[in-house]
Order: sequence, then C-alpha cells, then structure tokens
Amino acid sequence: MQKKRIVFQIAALLPVCLLGALGQAAETATIEGQVTFAGSGEPLRGATILLTPGGRIVESDVKGRYRFTGVAPGQYALLAHVHALVDERKTVRVAAGECARADFALTLAPMRESLTVTASGKEESTADAFLSVVSLDGYQLTARSSSTSLGDLIGDEAGVAKRSYGPGSTRPVIRGFDGDRVLILQDGMRTGAISSQSGDHGEPVDSMNLERVEVVKGPATLLYGSNAIGGVVNVLTDHHVINQHPHQGVHMALTGVGGTANAQGGGSGSFEYGVKNWMVYGSGGGMRTGDYNTPAGRIENSFTDMTNAKGGVGRYGNRLSWNASLHRMESSYGIPGGHGGHDDGGDAPMVLKRAIRPSGDEGAEEEHAHESPILNMTRTSFRFNGAVKHPGRAFEQLQFDLGYSDYSHREMEDGQVGTEFFNKQFAYTGIFDQRRRGLWSGRFGFWGLQRDYNTRGEEALAPPVDQSAVALFGLQEFSWERARLQFGGRWERNRYSPGGLRERAFSGMSASAGLILPLWSGGSLVSNYIHSYRAPALEELYNYGPHPGNLAFEIGNPDLKSERGDGVEAALRHQGRNLRAELNLFRYQMHDFVYFLPTGEFDEGLPVNRYSQADARFTGAEARVQARVKGPLWALAGFDYVDANLTSADRLNLPRIPPARGRFGLDYFWKGFSLRPEVILANRQWQVAPNETPTAGYAVFHFNASYTLTRGHVLHTFNVNTFNLGNRLYRNHLNFVKEAAPELGRGVRFAYTVRVF
Repeated sequence: MQKKRIVFQIAALLPVCLLGALGQAAETATIEGQVTFAGSGEPLRGATILLTPGGRIVESDVKGRYRFTGVAPGQYALLAHVHALVDERKTVRVAAGECARADFALTLAPMRESLTVTASGKEESTADAFLSVVSLDGYQLTARSSSTSLGDLIGDEAGVAKRSYGPGSTRPVIRGFDGDRVLILQDGMRTGAISSQSGDHGEPVDSMNLERVEVVKGPATLLYGSNAIGGVVNVLTDHHVINQHPHQGVHMALTGVGGTANAQGGGSGSFEYGVKNWMVYGSGGGMRTGDYNTPAGRIENSFTDMTNAKGGVGRYGNRLSWNASLHRMESSYGIPGGHGGHDDGGDAPMVLKRAIRPSGDEGAEEEHAHESPILNMTRTSFRFNGAVKHPGRAFEQLQFDLGYSDYSHREMEDGQVGTEFFNKQFAYTGIFDQRRRGLWSGRFGFWGLQRDYNTRGEEALAPPVDQSAVALFGLQEFSWERARLQFGGRWERNRYSPGGLRERAFSGMSASAGLILPLWSGGSLVSNYIHSYRAPALEELYNYGPHPGNLAFEIGNPDLKSERGDGVEAALRHQGRNLRAELNLFRYQMHDFVYFLPTGEFDEGLPVNRYSQADARFTGAEARVQARVKGPLWALAGFDYVDANLTSADRLNLPRIPPARGRFGLDYFWKGFSLRPEVILANRQWQVAPNETPTAGYAVFHFNASYTLTRGHVLHTFNVNTFNLGNRLYRNHLNFVKEAAPELGRGVRFAYTVRVF
C-alpha cells in the first residue's frame, strides 16, 4: 500500500514537471543598451541587468554595454543593479526580428529596488515575487556588518525575530516558526549546521562577507523541502555562484569594524579576478567580541570569536559553466547563564546561574576561562555547481548543484569536552529552466540529501542516525499584462535509520497556487494558497535525556506522523518613486503540529517535555512603509504581530512567540550622507506557554550615520551606528536565558568598507 501511494504521488506531480518539454521555437528579438553613472555619464562595468519575465541575466562590459539575444516577442521589464547603487527599472516591448534599446543611469539613493533569488529559484524583483520577501544588500547591510550571528543581523525586520541563548547563537524566527521549520541556506544550499536542534547552537555565518541576505516569509517547501514549512533565510556570499556569468577584471572589498559595549573588533576581505571565461575568487576574515555590558552589569561568558576562509575557481562558457569552492569556518562562543537546575531538586521552577556581574566588580579575570559552557564550532564545506545552457529547444538551461558539509561542535565545561556533535551532509539538486513560450514559463527538477549524524558525551540524546531524502518538484507560471498566475507541487520522501531503534520513513506532497493582480500604477494584490508537508526531525523522533540547551528533559516520540499545513496569505504592495509599502495578512492551519507537551514532572533539574502532536493555528500581520516626506527626507515604518496556539480544547499558547512590534524612523539622505534615527517598540508578551515567563514591553532608540563616497569604480562607506541610546534594560522574549542575560546596553559601532567593482 505504501509503494502504491508513492507511485500515485509521483504520478500526480509528473504533469507539472513535463509541461516544460512541450512547445515550438518562435522568432526572436534583441534588447540592448548601456549602463552609466548618473551625473558623470561614465560607463559602468559589471552591472547586472535582469530581464523579466524569464529571469535572464547579463552583465555590462567595460563600456557599460549589455545585450539580450533570442528574446521571445512581448513586453519585458529590465532592472539594472550594482552593489550599493540604487537600481533602475525600465519597460520595453519588442516584436519578432526587432532590436529594442534601454539605457540606465544609476546613482546613490536610500530607496532601492530589492532583488531576490530565493523566492522562485531565479533572480527577480521582490515586487514581482509571489511570496513575501525581505532582501537586504549593500546599503542595508553596511550598518549591520558587525552583527555577531545571523539572528542579530535580520532580527528587527518585519515578520522576523531572533531566538537566542547569548550573542553567539542567535537564529531567525519567521512569523513565529522556529527550529526545524525555518531553513538556513548559504548561496542556495543547506549549511549542514544543527542550530535548529537546540537553543544554544548557532549558525556558521560571517556577517562581514555577505552580498545579500534574503528572507522568504511563509512556507517555501516547493523549492526547498519540508524544513522550509515556516520560511527560508538565504545568505548570499558570491553573486557568480547563483548567476552563471563571470565578472571581468578585479573586484574586491575590505571591511573593518570596532565597537563598544562588547569590545568588538574584526575585519574581512574578498576578491574576484576574472579574465575571459575564467574567474578565481576568495574571502576571509574574523571577528571577536568580549563579554557584553547591560544597564545591570556585564554578562559573564557572553564572548564570541569567529574566523573563516574561502577560495574558489570557475569557468563560464557559452554552453557550459561551472565553479568549485572550498570554505572553512571556526567559531567559539560562551553560553551566558550556564545550564541550570533546581535549588532543591523538587518541583520548583528551574533557576539559572546568575550571569550578571554588577558594574564596577573587578574581582574576575578578563579571560575566557569561564566555568560556564563554551561551544567550539567548525564547518568545512565543498561545493561544485554549474549550468548547461540551451540543452534543447524546450529548455533555457539545466542547473546542477553538489554540496558536501562536514560540521562539528564541542561543548566545553571547565576546560573538558562534555558533548560532541558531528553532522556530515551531501546534497544535490538539478533544475531545468524552461524556455519561455508566449505567456508560459516555469522550471522543474529533483533534489536529494544524505546525512550522517552522530553525538557522544553527556548530552548524546539521540543515537547515530543516517538520514536520506529525495524529491521531485515543479513550478509553472502564466503571465498576462494584467495578471500573473503561478502553481506548483513537490513530492518528497524522508527516511531515518537510527542505530538500535526503529526506522521511520515519511512521504508527502506540497502544493501552492498564487495570483498577482495589478490594481493601480505601481500597486498590486498578491494572494497565495499553500499546502505544506514536513517530516518530523530526528530529535523529535529519537531524543531522550536532559537537554539544557532547550531547558528541558526531552522525550522523543518515534510514532510521530508527518506535519501538514494549509495556509492562505494576502498582500497589498506599492512600488513608486516616492512610496514603497507592503501589507501582509496570513493564517496557517497546522495539522499534527509537533510541540513540547509538559508533563509537570522534573528530571535532573529540568522540566520533562514529551514531543506530542495536535492541531495548531498561526495568524498574523506585518507591514513595511518607506515614504518620501520632502526632498531628501524619508519616513520609515514597520509592524508585525503573530498569534500562535493549539486549537484543542485547552488552547495552549506555543512557546517563544514574539510580541507585537513596531519600528519608526527617518532617513535623511543627501549626496551620500545618511542620518537615520530609529525607535523600536515591543509590546508586553503575556500570552505564554507552560513553564514560560511573560516579558515586559520596551522602547529602544538607535541612531545610524553613514557616508558613501564614489570615485570611479571605487566605493568608500563610513558608518557609525549607536544603539540603545537610552541605556534601557530590556529582554528579548525569545531568549532562553532572558532573566540572566538581558539585551545589550548603550554602545557605538564603527565600520569602514572600501569596494572596487
């Protein structure tokens, strides 16, 4: 019966995948033009020009010229993009045999046309994406390049919060979804880390060596698998890895950062050298912070220390392109508050070790010889990817991606190794991009994963587990002048083979349908229905024992069923010269949602929680506005809210759901200068789960100032970021040790970046 169901599911998906193999060739047209700097008129080389629909990309040459050939007749939007310069969009219509021209003049400005490659698997404007996307690149990332971990980098964006167990372990939470439901990617591939399993595990990401960070909010399971049932965060380090074309000449960047409140210091560098069809590239750097200060005192054992290096080579031909890279990252960070237990061994709530040293207490050494735990994390990864262009009349290209990751971390206590985690992972992907036929375009492909997971030591909660997964997926789109329709499906099968325990296998379908309907000039209505599937994670199935990293004694459930969700989303968007705004409403009904069920008992000083299942509901809203007030003065605002609970009779609240938040600020941008005051407001979170304490609301003030100087193809950016100017004592509700480790006090960070492009 199981085999028959799998065959039926694959058969249901095949029509979506095979649509791309049909169609006849049509007469084509050409689109060309030039990209220059506004004002000086100097040709701009290395600019990316995106053609939509179709998602084709070319790069301007040394004279700023670009050219698209073999374009099907119709109307197209072109977007010119260069790091840190404002993008420009133009629309052209071409007939068969015709050559149309579109020239661009780029400048500096605070409002940018953001790009995303994560939402659909190919680069497009966020305004054209069916899913809600946050895309941060050069201008936005400059002020955040000193973030110590991924959650800090993006945790203030609308719809995104940060879970933490100290500065070194912050991880994004999207619309209330956390852990195995939020997938972290690097350049479109899984990182191989295990931050989803525990609150004190971090992600190996260097915030100073990023080109772009993209957050897809809501289920993205069609392209990325069942772990993306809540959303995806994709950190992009190399533009050429995603887009198969070379940079000619030398491109390089150097960054230095320093800051107070946590004795921060670091630097990074990267280079690319392209000649003809070949390119070599590399990057590296490091950052260190000490124990950080709060209005209540310094937080012991909150230091971070990270280094990384990367190198690669690629060849980009007219028919075959490929590149290969090797990446190594090492990181150490402390766990503030320690791992606690009970004072009396009874049923009293768990009491964490106090981590705050009052201001002026000089009784301890300024060293990392802490009694509290220290995590040492290493990751070595190898990647080989490429594309076969024009493999047949029906296809634009075939993309392939192979990635291997060897991840490990060691938890040290009193200088001794306590628990070791090892995770080796091999993943592969193949995607066929269909050639556009009139109104119709799309892509389909396959994906697979092999994983070898093992732990040893005091917190070896699960046995060694071999995990395998395979999937088929397809995404199709029809585009009219007044509407766009997208639909797709994914079949996925996951298998766990644990040592000494029962093997489990799961298979299921994800499907979606979306509509974008223009309502006025620059405005549109976007609606989506998404059915998603998630196989239980190995820790949910097999963990057993005390897990201080999650403040629980965990009991897995090997009888768990697949988790399924049905979601609806609606959004209003506007993109204009003086106003950009987006309002999103969403509701997800989760079936057999996996959650911690408290038993009311305690074991080894920790509350005993069993993994159980029940239906749940996530409802919420988020909004973002960027509007010109007058001349160079812009107003910025954002808001998000989510409510999540079980729909059973007791209607338990789910844990670590972020409170309602608002952001309000101004951006005065004049001739490269930017002054940006901002206030972040958070409501009191009183809707809490069992064993969870409420968190008070707060208001925090920040001020950012920057200056960007352009000289030819050299860009200098100076940034001063002051934070928590009122030195407010406040706590993050999603912090596992919020009582022992409040948020950072008043401080200032300095950053300088020089970029040659």
